Order: sequence, then C-alpha cells, then structure tokens
Amino acid sequence: MAPSVFLTGATGYIGGSIFHTLVTTHEDYDITVLLRNPPGNFSLLYPNVEIVKGDFDNARVITAAAKKADIVIHCGNSDHEPSIKAIIAGLAQRKEKSFLIHLSGTGIVSDFRDPKYLGELNPKVWSDVDDLEAITSLPDDAPHRITDKIVLAAAAEHGDKIKTAIMCPPDIYGAGRGPGKKQSVYLPVYLMEIKQTRAPFFTGSGGNTRSWVHISDLMNLYMKVVEAAAEGGGKAHWGKEGYYFASTQEVSQIDVARVAGKILMEDGLPINPEPKCLSLEEIAKKVSHVPFPDVATYLFASSSRTKADRATKLFNYAPSAPSLLEAMVDDFDACKIFIL
Repeated sequence: MAPSVFLTGATGYIGGSIFHTLVTTHEDYDITVLLRNPPGNFSLLYPNVEIVKGDFDNARVITAAAKKADIVIHCGNSDHEPSIKAIIAGLAQRKEKSFLIHLSGTGIVSDFRDPKYLGELNPKVWSDVDDLEAITSLPDDAPHRITDKIVLAAAAEHGDKIKTAIMCPPDIYGAGRGPGKKQSVYLPVYLMEIKQTRAPFFTGSGGNTRSWVHISDLMNLYMKVVEAAAEGGGKAHWGKEGYYFASTQEVSQIDVARVAGKILMEDGLPINPEPKCLSLEEIAKKVSHVPFPDVATYLFASSSRTKADRATKLFNYAPSAPSLLEAMVDDFDACKIFIL
C-alpha cells in the first residue's frame, strides 16, 4: 500500500523541489501539502495533491495533518519551533509507526562566530558519522540546533513509533524544480552584493571554504530516504544515527569570486572582474536587509566543511550534476535580470 505523505514548504526552493520530485517520481503516493496561499495554477499542475490551508503557526492544522500521515517531510522554516512541535504531537497520536524527515543545514557547524579562521581555510571537515556525537552536542546558539534537539528528543522519547531523519544540506545551487522559489540563497545574494561593490569580493586570503550540493543531487538523496521510509525504514538510519550531510564538493570564497568575475566580464557588465579584498568590517556591513546577526560574515567569510559519509555508505551517494563552478553561469543568468 502506498504511503500517505504530509509535506511543508512546498513553494520554497528545497521543499518545492522535494515536492515536485516526489509527485513526479511516485504518482501512487497520497500527498498532502500545507500552503498558506496556494499558487493559482497549483491544482492544475498537481491535481491529485491535497491542500491543507494554513501556515507554520497553525498548530492544530499541522498536528491534524501529521496525525494522518505515514511520512512527514518538514521543509519549511528550519528554526520554527512551534511547527516542528505540532508535527511531533500529531505523529505521537498515531497507533502506527511513522517517519519524520526534517530539514536542517550545515550552518550548524559553521565557524562564523570564531574569528580564528575568518577569510582563511579552516582545516576541520565534519563527518556525519565520525563526528556525530560532537554535532549532536553543539551549543544551543548554533544555527538550527534548537529544532534539531526537538527532533532528536522526539526520537528518543517515541523511538518505537516515530522514526526521525535530519537532512543537513550545505549551500545549494541549481534551478529549483517546484512551483515557487527557483533559486537558493547564496549566489543571488552574492550577486546583489557584487553590484554594490562593483567587483566580486573576498576577505583575508579568501581561503574560507564551504561545502556545496546541486539541487538535483540533493533530490536524489532525499528520494533514497523517503523511499526507505515508505518501505518501513529500509536500509536508512533513523533516530540519533539518522543524520545526513549531503555535500558533494567544497569551494573556497576566492574561487567563487574568480569565477564570478569571469562570468560577469564575459557578459559585458560594468563590473571589475578582478576579485577585491574587503576587510572583515566591510564584509560585516553587507546583506543588511536580512535580520540575522552576522549573516554576511557567515556567508562570505566563514568555513563550513562537511562530508556525506552516511549517505555514501548507505546509498552509494555520489554527484551526477555539474559542479558549482561549472553551473554558476546558469545560476547567475537565472537571477541577474532581477538584481543587476
């Protein structure tokens, strides 16, 4: 019997891509989505998908939908505590075993609050297998840590009934597949800030390095975990061991800046293609429209290096999409018309 799936974040970049991939890959799945304002053509594009109207603050709506689902894929605001608590409350009311697949992110291991390596290469590379104990013991002020703790606590309390997986992707590139947002965060924001600086930029040596994944490769991993849940657990790991990095490569800030300069120069845009070194103080003043402390330092000066050891071991996870530096021209083309 095909599983019932409840998914949040269906109009977002990651959630929408998961939703569209799931619908087109598994037409037999009974899929319900939470939508505050369904796009006008949503039901035409996805006629067999049930819509539950509400937002992340509608706890009763979310709990009721989760209670009916064999699998919940939570892709909305990763730091929204009431929504994840409402999902768990619904799953806890079920008599049957259920699965919760929660979206987190590798910002949790970023070194942006430690000045030692800002603008420089941090030698630490985090493994979701070898470093699992350290990752699941990070301080509460680490990004996404609070909601990660809520999910892990649910697994510990309801381990026989609620099987959990935390999906922890790095920075993402590539065109979104879903009905809503088509771009991720980093590249559009970097392009917007290049417009202000009139040159691609870095700080320090530019050696600070981030892990990356193409949206298509991330979808491949998500489908493996969802399909394992549909099989009753499959060969996936769940609970405390159900923690999945999704990185396929890593790239330094200086290399991103160099490729950005080359792309923009070839497009004939009024940008100096030579990367410009900014001070940490200049970096910190960027992305002022985002109400997240130290967001520019996080994006442009920090390192966040991870290895998808668990997915590689369980699913032979490996990239098949173009690399970031190969795909940047397409990502820039997709968003520069709105920015430059």
